[in-house]
Amino acid sequence: MDSSSSSKEQKPSGGGGFFSSLASSISNFGSAMQKSVNGLVGYEGLEVINPDGGTEDSEVEAQKGRWKQEDRDGYWKIMNKYVGADVTSLVTLPVLIFEPMSMLQKMAEIMEYSYLLDLADVCEDPHMRLVYASCWFISVYYAMQRTWKPFNPILGETYEMTNHGGVTFIAEQVSHHPPIGVAHAESEHFIYEITSKVRTKFLGNSVDVYPVGRTRLTLKKAGVELELVPPPSKVNNLIFGRTWVDSPGEMVVTNLTTGDKVVLYFQPCGWFGAGRYEVDGYVYNSAEEPKILMTGKWSESMSYQPCDLEGEPLPGTQLKEAWKLADAPKNDKFQYTHFAHKLNSFDTAPKNLLASDSRLRPDRYALEKGDMSKAGSEKSSLEERQRAEKRARETKGHQFTPKWFEPSSDVFTTPWGDVEVYRNNGKYAEHRAAIDSSNSIEEVDVKSIEFNPWQYEDLTAE
Repeated sequence: MDSSSSSKEQKPSGGGGFFSSLASSISNFGSAMQKSVNGLVGYEGLEVINPDGGTEDSEVEAQKGRWKQEDRDGYWKIMNKYVGADVTSLVTLPVLIFEPMSMLQKMAEIMEYSYLLDLADVCEDPHMRLVYASCWFISVYYAMQRTWKPFNPILGETYEMTNHGGVTFIAEQVSHHPPIGVAHAESEHFIYEITSKVRTKFLGNSVDVYPVGRTRLTLKKAGVELELVPPPSKVNNLIFGRTWVDSPGEMVVTNLTTGDKVVLYFQPCGWFGAGRYEVDGYVYNSAEEPKILMTGKWSESMSYQPCDLEGEPLPGTQLKEAWKLADAPKNDKFQYTHFAHKLNSFDTAPKNLLASDSRLRPDRYALEKGDMSKAGSEKSSLEERQRAEKRARETKGHQFTPKWFEPSSDVFTTPWGDVEVYRNNGKYAEHRAAIDSSNSIEEVDVKSIEFNPWQYEDLTAE
């Protein structure tokens, strides 16, 4: 969209105010480029979507992707009974669909463009503050579109980062059923807190993912608290065709301190890839009047422009870029960014890394080295140890207690369900400060540390 955009059919409001072109895209989505898989016995009715808008025959398109025919057949037999169910933690998946990273590490990828929060915190304009903050929330979608699955964290697993832009990040898996990951990040400019829980619906060749979690962002100098409600996502072509991710719907960022908000619309992928990656919307003041329009692609950049009460660009103003995607490695096997490689590297591990850290997972490390057989066996071994610990807890009547977070009395309601909110207990900051200030603690070679997220050191003695 630019300053010559046509006027909208609907005036903006606090809950909408989207462009007329978006409305037409929604109506077209129901008849988007979706083809039934024909000629594949047992798979009638499954849909294969080519997000790039190719015109290949649906059966030919269905043969594309990472799965061999025999793999698809076997996987479909396993998964068929789960159609319509939430498969978040019900199914043991083959390691060949995984990337060498855990979900806790993927949660940390939002920190790549943390400079946007520095800008938001020192910005005098409250509406531009929301522009920078919402661009930061959008920036992680490039990482979210990777089609490889991260490892489900083991209960008690952690991930820590202390060497990026003055940010300290700690995440911990606090629940296995349902899977809940919690993270706390802090710098001189902001505090970021998230309790992450998802609900899924398996549809055969795709899965809907609903973010049943709570995200809070505090800008320290500005003295404001922001809350995020992201759109749902859909992973297409799990078994047949090219796997790809779409996140159609609204993203809402609300300033809980002032009542200002941002409402952004993520366009669904339409005919021949039309609308894919596109994001449009407005920054509204507390009176629900549009102040700044935002437009761009989460795969490239986001721009902004002041607007009038009808949402039209103000005369004499131009679109200005607020955020641009950093260059990424070419032909990377797992579609990693440079920052993702940094997160996964032992070279960036902090001094005296926690033994429960995701980097130390033997299945993750084996997959990173290309040893699929070892990755699979190590994954199975970790999952069996986790089940054994659960049995031991149930026998003794114990409850799992996180080390770095604690449950609060808050229950957050999302459009897709409720989540119990966890909060930082302050112990990690004390732990890291003690290590950083002590000269007597001997630094250990990180690769010699054995992965240990376990509640019981010796199950045979329990």
